[in-house]
Amino acid sequence: MYIQFLGAAGTVTGSKHLINTSTHPTGRDGFQVLIDCGLFQGPKEWRLRNWQDTPVPARQIDAVILTHAHLDHSGWIPRLVKEGFTGPIYATPPTVDLCAILLPDSGHLQEEEAEFHNKHKTSKHKPALPLYTMEQAQQSLERLRTVDFGEIKQLCPELSFRFVPSAHILGAGMVEITAKVNGGTRQLLFTGDIGRVRDSTVAPGKVVYSGPQEGECADLLVMESTYGDRQHPHTDPRPDLAKLVTDTVKRGGSVVVPCFAVERTQKFLFMLKELMEAGQIPRVPVHADSPMAIKAVEVFLKHTEEFTGETKRMIAQYGSPLTWQEFYFDSSVEESKKINESRFPTIIVSSSGMANGGRVLHHLIQRLPDPRNLVLFIGFQAEGTRGFTIKSGAPTVKIFGQQVPVRAQVAALEQFSDHADTPELLEWLRTFKKQPQTTFLVHGDPDASAQLRETMDKELKWNVQVAQWLRKVTVS
Repeated sequence: MYIQFLGAAGTVTGSKHLINTSTHPTGRDGFQVLIDCGLFQGPKEWRLRNWQDTPVPARQIDAVILTHAHLDHSGWIPRLVKEGFTGPIYATPPTVDLCAILLPDSGHLQEEEAEFHNKHKTSKHKPALPLYTMEQAQQSLERLRTVDFGEIKQLCPELSFRFVPSAHILGAGMVEITAKVNGGTRQLLFTGDIGRVRDSTVAPGKVVYSGPQEGECADLLVMESTYGDRQHPHTDPRPDLAKLVTDTVKRGGSVVVPCFAVERTQKFLFMLKELMEAGQIPRVPVHADSPMAIKAVEVFLKHTEEFTGETKRMIAQYGSPLTWQEFYFDSSVEESKKINESRFPTIIVSSSGMANGGRVLHHLIQRLPDPRNLVLFIGFQAEGTRGFTIKSGAPTVKIFGQQVPVRAQVAALEQFSDHADTPELLEWLRTFKKQPQTTFLVHGDPDASAQLRETMDKELKWNVQVAQWLRKVTVS
């Protein structure tokens, strides 16, 4: 039996980890299950891998298990199905609900981008094609199967698994694999993305419960390392957010927030509502301009079992976010365009979070050149994305084939991450019932993974390795 790292090794996106039960070097006689099936994002060298066939033919993969719905973990599923995958895809009920939103939207955006490039002749490919279409994404949803947290699912005689909470986003779960190897049993744990600690003052605004499940027991651990070389600020972002919004409104400007549609938008809207009700920011219109974010709010409201106490209290007091005064959820293109016709201060929360696509680009093109406005980043900006370019202080940024001057104020609040940082990871790892024989770090930039490996070696004395793309690791 072996694990092969097909993605998120040497980079922070494209999560794909293959388990093969075979005892033969070719691996062809084994059951093959893929943990996550994500899109590569960021620098071109990685994005190009989205267009390559899987190193293991899709038709030879028997099943997929999803840790959560973010596209860097789920967004390559339609392509996998397009290549010939016909097996089941297992996920928690909230993850299935969110994938039903995210995957078709991803296909739609890729079709739009291809259409734009063909219309304006801005691609070297003739014609430019989408990685997959909206229809193909919708068809791929037929392969999804729900598995509740704690439910044990038998995949084959050698493998079974269950989901345990990782507290990253709604429905996110670590995958505990029980593997029968050489007459014995081995426990494998794939973390996916790990959520913040159980402290609302350290991770303010969180709308679903915090803290990954403690007391794990794993012989082999595959763990994310996104924040392996840094720590989150442990200050409350609300005073800084209130000042940024108030100052912008006073000078007659608007606030544009590139925001991930799932979790981050919900968290940010709840925080804005809290600040408005406390009189700490002006009551200006707040536009959630993302059909996907609106649908994500609806999914979020469906799964009350994951709400924090504060979330339950706010909904009991103010009702559903979809009914809040001064909060507008803009589904149609016409509603989105109407926002940009306004000459009064407003707050626009729109995806995509890294400004790589979506409606936020239209708001940025209009509002970046005006110094009265504010562009506020509340999420990680991967190198190679437009968000990274704007945040790094570039004088211009390319949007829809044109160079747009960046004269608006640019600010970032780093407290909104839904990833555990290094001290939080160590706090969680110290709850393990036993030390894993080997830990492999994935889903991190090389510097982050290397730093976390060094820290874990020093603090925990664990055997830690950084996963290498396409490397096979024997489970023994």
